Amino acid sequence: MSLDKDAAKWKEAIAKDGLTWTHVSNLKFWDEPIAKQYNVESIPATFILDASGKVVAQDLRGPELKAKIVELLAK
Repeated sequence: MSLDKDAAKWKEAIAKDGLTWTHVSNLKFWDEPIAKQYNVESIPATFILDASGKVVAQDLRGPELKAKIVELLAK
């Protein structure tokens, strides 16, 4: 999900960075309803989901993020 507000600049950045995954945005910046639903207060924001799609961790960085991914992949 993106918190952009300018569609052209958003699409240009995706192309420039060579990002190949699916991108979504309502182009509503901080008024983005999905960001509000998940209490996103800063970017980047990370959400780690388990195999059932349940959020099991949020906003981990560096070693904590790596450790959580290793833990989940071991299951």
